[in-house]
Amino acid sequence: MYNGIVNVYKERGFTSHDAVAKLRGILKMKKIGHTGTLDPEAVGVLPVCLGSGTKLCDMLTDWDKEYIAVMRLGVVTDTQDMTGQVLARCGEEKLRTLTEAAVREAVMSFVGGYDQIPPMYSACKVDGRKLYELARAGREVERKPRRVCIEEIEILRMALPLVTMRVVCSKGTYIRTLCHDIGGRLPCGGAMEALTRSRVGSFGIEDALTLTELERLRDENKIADVIVSPDRIFASCRAVTVNEQGRHMAQNGNRLGEAQLAGRMHFADREQVRIYDGSGRFYGIYGYEQAAQSLRPVKMFLTE
Repeated sequence: MYNGIVNVYKERGFTSHDAVAKLRGILKMKKIGHTGTLDPEAVGVLPVCLGSGTKLCDMLTDWDKEYIAVMRLGVVTDTQDMTGQVLARCGEEKLRTLTEAAVREAVMSFVGGYDQIPPMYSACKVDGRKLYELARAGREVERKPRRVCIEEIEILRMALPLVTMRVVCSKGTYIRTLCHDIGGRLPCGGAMEALTRSRVGSFGIEDALTLTELERLRDENKIADVIVSPDRIFASCRAVTVNEQGRHMAQNGNRLGEAQLAGRMHFADREQVRIYDGSGRFYGIYGYEQAAQSLRPVKMFLTE
């Protein structure tokens, strides 16, 4: 069984669930989870956690994300992208009066925090039911706005009515809805034309691998070469080595004191560190508690 994270390039036409299911077949293992859904028509980075790496799913979901989005102005759809049913179109004459300056001002006005209403065609739940299930049944329900943060927007290309943007945002942000909302600031409406997720945290699109590439690496016995071990996610934390007594205690998920460390070290209160034994085996993340003068297990990744 593999343990860690693999950077998958999700191709168009697959759901995130489809990609995980196919990867289960490729790797012949069940304990796999992804870190944030991409719509079927979207492409790009989908970090997938394997084995003990699934303990990182919640953490990776919280990481910021970067997208390259193409917005089409002049159209409004029920899904907020161009796969949906058109609800309204702006006349060509009115669309021609749209200036690049006005579009730029509308786009940049969304930098920072704003209250975003999740789209009906989404996996958000209301009263225990997913919104897209209600939408497919022809029902529209009231949705509470959620605070999201648009950390950066860079307009890469403007060839009206199309606008290509690079967006860095917090978790829970719907880029479809951002395009819809930008269009709402203009007299023409807008919808998302295309979407590529170019980064999730430290995982970039330049290192992402398609399922076909992963299958080839499996056949060449090279899969392990592209799996990021859990401890690399915590590279900013100091590495701490335990002695033989500490190894036994860490193996059972117990607290560690100075007597269990291989050398004398000083820690800041609440500092998190990576715990290894003398052979370099990674056990997990511990946090120092000044009051107890000991290291407490925060997240364990020990595997057999």
